[in-house]
Amino acid sequence: MKPYFGFYIFAVVLTARFVSVAGVPNATAPGDIIIGGLFPIHESVNVTLRADGSDTRICDRFSSARLVQSLILVQAVEEVNKRQELGNLTLGYKIVDSCSDVTTALKNSRSFMRRNSTWTDGVDQPSPPVLAVIGGYHSEISTAVTRQLNLEYIPQISYGSTSGFLSDKNRFPSFMRTVPEDDHQVRAIIDILKNHQWSWVGVMTTDGDYGRYAVERLQHHAKENNICFAFIHTFTDVLHDSTLMEEIRDATKSIVENKNVQVIVSFAKPYHMMYLFDSLLKDPEGRGRVWVASDNWSESASIVKNWTLSDVGTVFGTTLKSGNTTRLKQYLRNLDANPDSHKNNIFLYDFLKGKQEQQVKSLRSDYTATNELEKMIYPYAVFSIELAVRAIAQAVVDLCVNRDCKTGQRLQPLELRGALKRATFQMDGKNYSFDKSGDLNSGYDVILWRQSSPTNVDVHYIVAHYNSTMCHRCNTTTHYSTIGSKECHLKDTVFLKWKDVYQITLLAFTTLGALLTIVVGIIFLARWNTPVVRSSEGSISILLLFALLSTFVSVILFGGKPNKWQCKTRQVLFGLSFTLCVSCILVKSFKIILAFEFDPGIQRVLKKLYQPYVIIAACMAGQVLICTLWLVLKPPTTKWDDVQKPRERLLFCHEESFPAFGAMLSYIGVLALICFGVAFKGRNLPQCYNDAKFITFGMLIYFICWIIFGPVYANVRGQYLPAVEMVVILISAYGILFCQFFTKCYIILFKQEANTENAFRQNVRNYSLGSLPDLKNSTSSLRSEGIQNPAVYVEPPMSNSQSVQVLTEQRPSESSDVSSCSFSPVSNPLAPIYSQQNDHRSNKRQLRRYLSLQM
Repeated sequence: MKPYFGFYIFAVVLTARFVSVAGVPNATAPGDIIIGGLFPIHESVNVTLRADGSDTRICDRFSSARLVQSLILVQAVEEVNKRQELGNLTLGYKIVDSCSDVTTALKNSRSFMRRNSTWTDGVDQPSPPVLAVIGGYHSEISTAVTRQLNLEYIPQISYGSTSGFLSDKNRFPSFMRTVPEDDHQVRAIIDILKNHQWSWVGVMTTDGDYGRYAVERLQHHAKENNICFAFIHTFTDVLHDSTLMEEIRDATKSIVENKNVQVIVSFAKPYHMMYLFDSLLKDPEGRGRVWVASDNWSESASIVKNWTLSDVGTVFGTTLKSGNTTRLKQYLRNLDANPDSHKNNIFLYDFLKGKQEQQVKSLRSDYTATNELEKMIYPYAVFSIELAVRAIAQAVVDLCVNRDCKTGQRLQPLELRGALKRATFQMDGKNYSFDKSGDLNSGYDVILWRQSSPTNVDVHYIVAHYNSTMCHRCNTTTHYSTIGSKECHLKDTVFLKWKDVYQITLLAFTTLGALLTIVVGIIFLARWNTPVVRSSEGSISILLLFALLSTFVSVILFGGKPNKWQCKTRQVLFGLSFTLCVSCILVKSFKIILAFEFDPGIQRVLKKLYQPYVIIAACMAGQVLICTLWLVLKPPTTKWDDVQKPRERLLFCHEESFPAFGAMLSYIGVLALICFGVAFKGRNLPQCYNDAKFITFGMLIYFICWIIFGPVYANVRGQYLPAVEMVVILISAYGILFCQFFTKCYIILFKQEANTENAFRQNVRNYSLGSLPDLKNSTSSLRSEGIQNPAVYVEPPMSNSQSVQVLTEQRPSESSDVSSCSFSPVSNPLAPIYSQQNDHRSNKRQLRRYLSLQM
């Protein structure tokens, strides 16, 4: 008994399983690769609840237009097989009806999957009966079905589901589509509103995924374009819902009462619009509006019913890209009108059978069912469905080019899904491919309804094209896009341009500084043998002027459009040239300290170490090492940076190694600090010797500038950042130029009487007599003893030529800087006397050291 009972249970389960699959109305054709089709051939479902809680679902509202869409799949598959595009492989199909209902779609699409298909010898099939599915049309149906199909990795290509939610590949990895997502459609609608300056509109939508997402995107883009909504009405997505007619009446009331609202955007379904027009157009106040239709109903002329287009008003619509309908029309014309020829297609069989019975009853011989089907062609569906078939065929070719997919290694849905994402397929001479979100942005057509006859409305009159392929995300690094723009524009390159007013100002000061430096050099060379030039260390001064000129030239490199060579040169040139400036000043500072503040023993040691050019070379060597390591290890280069303005990006020189940049500046700072300290020690020089004061003041200017530069440079961003360093360099260079040379040039040019050897010698005598009273007494006693001091006493008189000759013979090898009251570089015959006067005051000792330096 038990074996019979077990067999009975197995038979019941098998029968129930077979009936559950076989009972689903479908259209099938055999093939090596089976494509599933999911079409809303019926527009709604009538649900009847039983007493036990179960329900009965009967699909109603048959749509001949949706039947034609399923025939597009049939025609495309037959054409691929006819052309033998797959070699020895053939395509087949299995088409089921979604009935525009999520539950029904899930139930019927189970037949596409392995675990719900018929068993063979008690074992599951090695692969699902369907390797890919084309459909469904509505987004809410695709959202549910693709999750179910993904259990076996079956790819789904929709020809009409445009909701943006489906672009999320984390949630919907198996979903693809041959239509753009709704954000592109909303942008097209916004363009229609903007072009006609319609800024006060009403909105109709449904509560499904499609309607909610479309309105959300519409509100987003409308806000950016100053478009406002007078009202938004949401209809239930289920046509048999008892609240639908109440919602229709509320929407009608809002439209009639808001007389200022002449434009209404609608994302509703065709039957929603049919009910709305039937209610609204009965009231004369509801007629003559402007309607902007989404692709949901933009080509559904039947919704007008017995009304004319003059009653409805003006209807603009967006529809998906239109395809070539020639092949489909020919296919429908050649279609056998005998229902018995299409028993494999239950939907076409029922349609032809019903039309055959109507023809018999009406006794009309001129009417054919195929003529009606031809009138129901939606051009967008021709493009989208044919393109989906082409994509699957190309993916199969790509996978089976080097393998036997017919008898050997059977294709699996997962590998077909991967091939679809990589495939590039053709149709009508153009290449297409899916993007990373599985979308194919084919574009939109904008249509305008026209009354072609008293009883017919032409819904295929195209007035514009919206190319959604241009509405991709721009590369935000290099491009920008304005609100509502279909193009990516190259960002403007921002840098410190030559025509900028700040750049012009800084270049003017740079040019002036360079010219002044050259002029000073010419003056020094022209008066090379004068006491002022000789006392200023003439050769060191010329080297200092050359370094200043190089510093001014380096400022120019901070402006203009940066390039990698300019970035490498500008900081290095500044660092080396300014280091040379400070090194020359350091030599002068050391000369001062040799004359003051040290005892004779230390002074003799320092005099031996005092080698000006060796000191300069040693200082430069340190900076050369820093700059070389910087250029070799991590050199400055150009970089791009986003600025606050979205249409611009900054091109600037990036130092790359801020430690190296800091080391370069710190090295100069250390040298400047030494100059400052040494010169500051010479602050007690005789009043007529002012070089130490000028060095101190010049270095003080340098410190103030560069201390301020640090925090400013670290916080400033943008095109004017190089100008900050340019200003600091100019101030530092001008400070050295003014403090070191302008007073000397003033004496050379305007105080020529003070720039003579006699004047220098007389100034020394006056200083000795005026500032050393004790020395006068000492000199008088010496004179009584017959010893004369030629630095103070000039008797016996001599001729001018003799005086010059004596002075020339006494000229020191190294001279010091002088002003109008500077010392003359003469020998010091009083030195032995000074060395014996240990009780003289401090200023006498300082003068003795200075005079001994001139020996």
